[in-house]
Amino acid sequence: MNIIELIEKKKQAKALTNEEWAFVVSGYLSGAIPDYQMSALLMAVYFTGMSVEETVCLTDLTVKSGDRLDFSDISSDIVDKHSTGGVGDKITLILLPLLSAAGVVTAKLSGRGLGKTGGTIDKLESIPGFRAELSSEEFANLIRKNGVAISAQTKNLTPADGKMYALRDITATIDIIPLIACSIVSKKIASGANHIILDVKCGEGAFMTDIESAKKLAVLMQEVGKRLGRNFTCVITNMSAPLGRAVGNAVEVEEVIEFLKGNSTFDLEELVYEQATIALIETHKFEEKTAAKEYLKKLISSGAALEKFKEIISAQGGDTKIVDDYTLFPKASCKIEITSPKTGYVSKISALNISKACKMLGAGRIIKNAPIDYAAGVYLNKKQCEYTNEGETIATLYYNKAEDIEQIKQLVVSAFEFSQSPVEQPVMIYKII
Repeated sequence: MNIIELIEKKKQAKALTNEEWAFVVSGYLSGAIPDYQMSALLMAVYFTGMSVEETVCLTDLTVKSGDRLDFSDISSDIVDKHSTGGVGDKITLILLPLLSAAGVVTAKLSGRGLGKTGGTIDKLESIPGFRAELSSEEFANLIRKNGVAISAQTKNLTPADGKMYALRDITATIDIIPLIACSIVSKKIASGANHIILDVKCGEGAFMTDIESAKKLAVLMQEVGKRLGRNFTCVITNMSAPLGRAVGNAVEVEEVIEFLKGNSTFDLEELVYEQATIALIETHKFEEKTAAKEYLKKLISSGAALEKFKEIISAQGGDTKIVDDYTLFPKASCKIEITSPKTGYVSKISALNISKACKMLGAGRIIKNAPIDYAAGVYLNKKQCEYTNEGETIATLYYNKAEDIEQIKQLVVSAFEFSQSPVEQPVMIYKII
């Protein structure tokens, strides 16, 4: 058995056996299979796919490649939430403190940049001093002590996925449904969660650009999870426009803090409260959505959720003063305001164009393990449905270094479309499975 034969087999759309996938995983982890050969196999999978049985096998091998946490001694209801990735997607950073303030035990393993801007871990690391690289023991201890923690994939938890995840990010092999399912489900099982909410993004700013593809991914994750002993609730959500106003890293954390202070946008509110409500019902804290949602809103208005966010930051070495002093975040040396070419209502903001611009500003990665500019990003002064006058600022760019700022400016301008008539708020949740 050798990797070249397996690449050729997958090129021919043939399923690899359990033994062959075991050979691939162990070989890649040991270094016997180098990045360039693994990239070739991933690209072959991109074009020929994987069977459900292969996906279950690879997911199981990924879980078994490292430790597996168990928190059944402290709670029978451990929640985790995962997003398939989107532009301005900061939902996880809001949900964690909100659910923790509600008394829900949350154990969250998350990732870095996934092809567009920074990932959840990148955003958190824009907080001075914040430690997201936790050992399995540190992660487990924080869960037991505080009932909540968030960590990058540790060396001991799903190491096979961690290595493949980073490689996929820079080889254009992110949007492979079986590998997305494998990555997400394996992390959820390894982190000890038994209630898993999956936010499956759908639209031009997501890996799944149409609802049918999003449903396919959701159904596959549920099936893989079921075969490996976990239940998933999948929420298929709109990712045609950036979520909230901030896209980047530090700028998104600032928006998270503003949400926890009671200042938000309609799209963030709908997604946060829907997913948090699902968690409260699944953990038997509430029986119906209306009461659960009202309770969650009180946790925001009372400041309880914000205090829990400060607790998470402090527990992982971060500077909690950033909650009240945004100047402590990394700051960009350059700022450009983009003005509206028209007067009217904003009818559309292209998530794809904004993500491209943001990456060019330095907020995302092109090369594996490359540093990321935490200060770079785009702030949307005008959101969908809002009115603007010609010449009024519709977006602000923050950066330290950019190779083609004129192209970036054009991308942002072209992201906006306008209407002379009022625009209805878009549907944010397509389906709950």
